[in-house]
Amino acid sequence: MNVLERNNVHVIGQGQRTLLFVNGYGCDQSIWRFVLPALSKQFRLVLFDHIGAGSSDASDYEPAKYASLHGYAQDVLAICEELQLTNVTIVGHSVGAMIGMLAAIKNPSLFQQLLLLCPSPYYLNEPDYYGGFERADVEAMLAYMEKDYMGWAEHFAPFLMGNPDRPSLAADLAHSFCQNDPTIAKEFARVTFLSDNRLDVSQLHTPCLLVQCAQDLIAPLEVGSFLQAAIPGSTLITLPVNGHCPHVSAPFETLEAIEAFMAA
Repeated sequence: MNVLERNNVHVIGQGQRTLLFVNGYGCDQSIWRFVLPALSKQFRLVLFDHIGAGSSDASDYEPAKYASLHGYAQDVLAICEELQLTNVTIVGHSVGAMIGMLAAIKNPSLFQQLLLLCPSPYYLNEPDYYGGFERADVEAMLAYMEKDYMGWAEHFAPFLMGNPDRPSLAADLAHSFCQNDPTIAKEFARVTFLSDNRLDVSQLHTPCLLVQCAQDLIAPLEVGSFLQAAIPGSTLITLPVNGHCPHVSAPFETLEAIEAFMAA
């Protein structure tokens, strides 16, 4: 199947420079809706859905390929190849940031820079590393997903989004989760929360901006500090906002970070 059809690829906007958006877990390309109008006036924007999410076509889903984040990174590279993209700026969110990073490590010649929102190379706590979660808690969450995926979506979305004073944001995110193929979504969650990319990140040599939120239960501040130290020449900024999805809950601040990075 053509990758553009499989991953529901859309190209919008104007400009010579290309931004490729890599969605976080459970989200389709509509998650970027609050920042797209401003960016489409300046840049060419490429959006897609991970297989099993949004309006992607999962008919040729290969469990072995997607048993690691490298399979998702292959899709990013295939989209770039099909569209003949060069000098791409990746804008990746959460696990999408890690997927974009792995793509840039695999084929650095395609990418000009990376802007990574709330990235985390490893979500688990270790004696010498703080990822934010105990393994037992992640295993319990994955078991909850297996038992009641829809219930998990309703429970986890507010935790991910933060901003409890704006419940409609979490409700929209839960709705996005529930549009996914549940079998693929469960496996993607396992890959997301149990993957360890801490050794990979030091191989990234593409200019990189790390954007974290001041209060983020999914990617705490310690994770940003680790990534800044591990990625050669990276820059870290902290937005004075809450939650794990600043492009949704704080689009103005997120746009400022993107536009400043692109202008540098």
